Amino acid sequence: MTAQRTEQVNESVTVVENARIVTPDSVVEGAVRIEGDRVAAVGDVDRADAATVDARGRLVLPGLVDLHGDDIESHLHPRSGARMDTHMALAASDRENVAAGITTKFHAISFETDEDENRSPELGAEITHAVERADDLMADHRVHARCEVTQKRCVDAVQEIIEAEDADLVSVMSHVPGKGQFRDEEAFLDYYRNSEKHTLEEAHQLIDERGDLELDTLSERVDRVVATAHDHGVPTASHDDEDVAEVERLGEVGVDISEYPITLETASRAHELGMTVTMGAPNLVRGESQWGNLRTRDAIEAGVVDALVADYHPISLLAAVFVDTDEPLPTRAARVTARPADAVGLSDRGRIEPGARADLVVVDGDPTPTVTRAFVAGKPVYRAEGSP
Repeated sequence: MTAQRTEQVNESVTVVENARIVTPDSVVEGAVRIEGDRVAAVGDVDRADAATVDARGRLVLPGLVDLHGDDIESHLHPRSGARMDTHMALAASDRENVAAGITTKFHAISFETDEDENRSPELGAEITHAVERADDLMADHRVHARCEVTQKRCVDAVQEIIEAEDADLVSVMSHVPGKGQFRDEEAFLDYYRNSEKHTLEEAHQLIDERGDLELDTLSERVDRVVATAHDHGVPTASHDDEDVAEVERLGEVGVDISEYPITLETASRAHELGMTVTMGAPNLVRGESQWGNLRTRDAIEAGVVDALVADYHPISLLAAVFVDTDEPLPTRAARVTARPADAVGLSDRGRIEPGARADLVVVDGDPTPTVTRAFVAGKPVYRAEGSP
């Protein structure tokens, strides 16, 4: 009896069968064989000694890779003034993201002093340390340190994080009137006028504090953060690039990724320079930018979008795959899997092919894209109630 059980199942081998598998080039009907933490075969596979999972004709996608998601903030502070335990927030974010198909998560942690938004360099460091030291989570969690270069204390804090080898991606941003999403001082004031967390008086104070900085000072801080990151092998990104001249300068100092370029001209130039251009998945799903800036769909139609990010809404990353952009499904899927993975040097994931890391999600696309199963490094970590 013991010998018979050993022949039937090898616990480290799983076959996901009866699937429509989204590979880098096509959609293949068949199965995926997982051995340990790797994909062993795709299509017509050996089922010997394997546990089997029936996908029931559903799609099997590579696990999604999110380079920029700040959703952990809503778990840390579900209401203004209501602070939750950091690890509890991280665990909640973990489950939310895996259920949304995200198996590699870069938490966009704000190193910015803004009490009303519950942001500070100290809290940023605390979240960073929690992410780097957590060992009981389902997904692969990583740190995207967002550095507000108008604030020296935040620049210093991000440099410390980089030097401690606790950052996996670093971005530079400057939230001042006339920069990025705030096209001018009035747009900056409008944001705070409609905010429940700030007053107009506070907005004017921020304009005074941040607007007095010389461009040379901001440029020097950007250069310093980017150089420190590259010295430690950490990829870098810029945030809300507003014009061609800005993106050209960022490209010259070695910034790797252009996040949320404000105009099509800026996105096109970043693309020409070889920077990875990322846009928001919620922008594509909603059909517009929250700030009235470049629409993701327009940038896709122009052929200048390399990757999509979840931003503030994890489920939008999966939903974006199913938005009809007149492109093949593998192309749409690559923007949330292989391309973001490649942008940060994680070439072992984001595709379903022999030898790749076995991060897989089984997806029911109708009527709303829903994850029914998830595997991270070959381990079954998520199963929706009622799924096979």
